Amino acid sequence: MRAEPGKDYFELFGLPVAYDVDPADLTARYRALQGRVHPDRFAGASDTERRLSLQLTTLINEAFQVLKDPVRRGRYLLELRGVAMDDAGDTVVDPAFLAEQMELRERLEQLRAGPDPRRRLDELAGDLARRLQAKGDEFRGLYSRGEANRARTAVREMQFLDKLRREIEDLEAELT
Repeated sequence: MRAEPGKDYFELFGLPVAYDVDPADLTARYRALQGRVHPDRFAGASDTERRLSLQLTTLINEAFQVLKDPVRRGRYLLELRGVAMDDAGDTVVDPAFLAEQMELRERLEQLRAGPDPRRRLDELAGDLARRLQAKGDEFRGLYSRGEANRARTAVREMQFLDKLRREIEDLEAELT
């Protein structure tokens, strides 16, 4: 396992290029890579070696952040296949998905006003986790079949769901 600039993130971590990643294995590989190139190990080295160590550490950190997150990993897989994601221009146009988003957002807004917001927040978080899992499964299938445009749509929808997941986490923190 060697850290080299120019490798894709999967290659950097010695992993197959795939949507499914074992989180424990990824973390172990991350720690092993960091142990080899961390700047502290190169404190007495030349300026060039210290600079390279810092660059590799930054690359490894970025790769780890992308590979551990299913949404970012999906985007990255598409980018590796030459499918660009345009955050400003890509919109979800599926009316059923948009209606689902509106319903989920409405449920989130109603949480504060109603009784037992924590229980209802837990229910919404569980529902959202199931939807994110299903959308990830959909992406996996589309990606493996080479259906890039549909896989791109699935990732875009995952991004919307993930944004709502983060909003739920923020509300959980407020209620604590």
